[in-house]
Amino acid sequence: MSAAPLPCYHCSLPVPAGSRFTARVLGETREFCCPGCQAVAEAIVAGGLESYYRHRSEAATNPEALPAQLSDELALLDRADVQQPFVRHQGELAETTLILEGISCAACGWLIEKHLRQLPAVAEAGLNLSNHRLHVRWSDSQLPLSALLAELRRIGYAAHPYQPDRAAEQLAEENRRSLRQLGVAGLLWFQAMMATMATWPEFNIDLSAEMHEILRWVAMFLTTPIVFYSCQPFFRGALRDLRTRHLTMDVSVSLAIGGAYLAGIWTAITGKGDLYFDAVGMFALFLLAGRYLERRARERTAAATAQLVNLLPASCLRLDAHGQSQRILLSELRLGDRVLVPPGAVVPADGLIAAGQSSVDESLLTGEYLPQPRQAGDAVTGGTLNVEGPLTVEVQALGDQSRLSAIVRLLERAQADKPRLAQIADRAAQWFLLILLALAALVGLFWWQHDASRAFWVVVAMLVATCPCALSLATPTALTAATGSLHKLGLLLTRGHVLEGLKHIDTVIFDKTGTLTEGRLTLRAIQPLGDLDSERCLALAAALENRSEHPIARAFGRAPLAAEAVESHPGLGLEGRVEGRQLRIGEAEFVCALSQRSAPAMPQDHGQWLLLGDNEGPLAWLVLDDRLREDAPALLRACRARGWRTLLLSGDSSPMVASVASELGIDEVRGGLRPDDKLAILQDLHRQGRRVLMLGDGVNDVPVLAAADISVAMGSATDLAKTSADAVLLSNRLDSLVQAFSLARRTRRVIIENLIWAGLYNGLMLPFAALGWVTPVWAAIGMSVSSLTVVLNALRLTRVRQPQAAAAAIGQMQPPLPVAAP
Repeated sequence: MSAAPLPCYHCSLPVPAGSRFTARVLGETREFCCPGCQAVAEAIVAGGLESYYRHRSEAATNPEALPAQLSDELALLDRADVQQPFVRHQGELAETTLILEGISCAACGWLIEKHLRQLPAVAEAGLNLSNHRLHVRWSDSQLPLSALLAELRRIGYAAHPYQPDRAAEQLAEENRRSLRQLGVAGLLWFQAMMATMATWPEFNIDLSAEMHEILRWVAMFLTTPIVFYSCQPFFRGALRDLRTRHLTMDVSVSLAIGGAYLAGIWTAITGKGDLYFDAVGMFALFLLAGRYLERRARERTAAATAQLVNLLPASCLRLDAHGQSQRILLSELRLGDRVLVPPGAVVPADGLIAAGQSSVDESLLTGEYLPQPRQAGDAVTGGTLNVEGPLTVEVQALGDQSRLSAIVRLLERAQADKPRLAQIADRAAQWFLLILLALAALVGLFWWQHDASRAFWVVVAMLVATCPCALSLATPTALTAATGSLHKLGLLLTRGHVLEGLKHIDTVIFDKTGTLTEGRLTLRAIQPLGDLDSERCLALAAALENRSEHPIARAFGRAPLAAEAVESHPGLGLEGRVEGRQLRIGEAEFVCALSQRSAPAMPQDHGQWLLLGDNEGPLAWLVLDDRLREDAPALLRACRARGWRTLLLSGDSSPMVASVASELGIDEVRGGLRPDDKLAILQDLHRQGRRVLMLGDGVNDVPVLAAADISVAMGSATDLAKTSADAVLLSNRLDSLVQAFSLARRTRRVIIENLIWAGLYNGLMLPFAALGWVTPVWAAIGMSVSSLTVVLNALRLTRVRQPQAAAAAIGQMQPPLPVAAP
């Protein structure tokens, strides 16, 4: 057994054998996994900020895993027209907000602020750890914005200008307005309540008639802003409902608030009756508080949704008529332009390849983890990754017409569908409100005939006490809280029936590649063919692969050796020189052409086999294979614990399908299936009366995803699969589904609790209010407490335990140890 590799002192990833990267930190020599971590550590120590390592609570992000920042792209940010949307100038100082990547703990905030404040040009730097936004004021004449971003990169953080989209700005503005309305209602209600209570005879305050009248007018003036400013949403909603002939709680709320306010004015003018300005303020305050909590939950959900797709590059290289490239912002790109896409760059827009040959990683669209060969005349899609050779692409689609926009539009469907419980609650609230208004009119007529002085107040108390606010809030608050919690776990709901429907599932169908397996290759074994052992062969292969952007290269880990003159041959392999030895790795015929030897027989074991050889002959076979997701067993255990039947349906016909099913304990397995075969199996399950959950990611899964009772697509799935699915597993972590099962059960329980509470409260308060036993003040208190109880009960669903995704990610990034095979 090999000893476990030491963790990198900066990022905790394993240090490859033979690593040369060290630096002295806190008085000791530390080892690092790569030159990036070493450079960051040296920059931190040179700045006198090495206390960061003493106080941090989590490992830092590997700087080489952060988005690359090209020098010519950074230079674009120094243009005045580019800075106009996000940089403000006050005298000689510039001011902006940046979004930072790579923050792992509170010590990162200390490091960033201390480092920037040491720069002479920086006047102020403050980081909000909750949203990773950095506010900076600095002299841009001394320090350009590009240099400021480069300083942050030196200490291991990637920064981007913060530019909220229109929807985010609108949400933020609505949130600020709601908070102001809530603050005005709360502040003025306390003052109005004190003025009103002083006029109550129960206090036995010896007030003069003049002071009594002054207090009445003071209470009225304090309540007026509450009614006309804070309560605007209720009145606008009531007018909208009356126009559309659709009753909601805004109608009864507006009637209650408006009636109590007008009655209070009458009392203030005439001195007859009781003042209920305090009831108006309390009523408004509690209602606004409930709506504010719900709005905040929706804002968190929308913010998480808006960050789902951010795949297009900020800039691209446009070619002029003479073939010269110039870096421009993506917003400056036009239809018909030609762009140069270097290896390792993201394709900026949909188009056709005009020149070049390469492999393109299209996992965004197809779910296929291996890059696909592309040449002149082939179509490419914006957001995909060019892997090997440079491409010249003619732009044919931008903005809303691109395929990537189809994925973005998918998010707009989230929460559009209401589950059955929500629809029942909405209909019940409308009928209850209609009956309430009719009863209020009848009760008011009765009291007018028997005691006219109490008729108005009894009607107001009925409207306030039995307002179906809690009934209307019962389901949406629970669904909003649950949806927000699922976003935290990495699961996006695109259909409203998922949380309710999970309760009825009894069968689960799994795809294999990219679903139960990671959908990416890892090095499984090495079979030496000559005198070199497996460790030496791995070092030589990794040296070549480390110079490639191909996804296969990630399976080899970091190399202790350096390669020179590496050339990529798309579809064949790599060639280069390592320690004076000319090497090739890739297809057997391509490798053996270097030594003019015949290709050795390929092993019969399943997997992708690569041959390593030099000019003397083959050196070793290396086999790469897809690895089972580490959280797949937990998902299968959760399914078995619920008594669900499990099936593995895969288009793969290799022995690995049966191997995966056996390892996970799946009840039934079928391989080599076409899409129509999978659909036929699903239809047969439906004929048996089974309720089916489907989990998949590829184009061949789309018919089953669309036909299943509930379908979940992986975050790496095709856009067509995501469109057909009821939920998208953004995090690609299966343990999020395990928690979703529990959360669905809790959500249904909370909704039922809320509906029972709201129904009992409204049903019990109605007769007491009609008999005149409940005053408007106590009616407002009861209704407000009822609504807040429903909201707070729903907010219990926001308490979820997030999966240890970060730790798992570190584990997944560890280079596999070579396994010597005979």
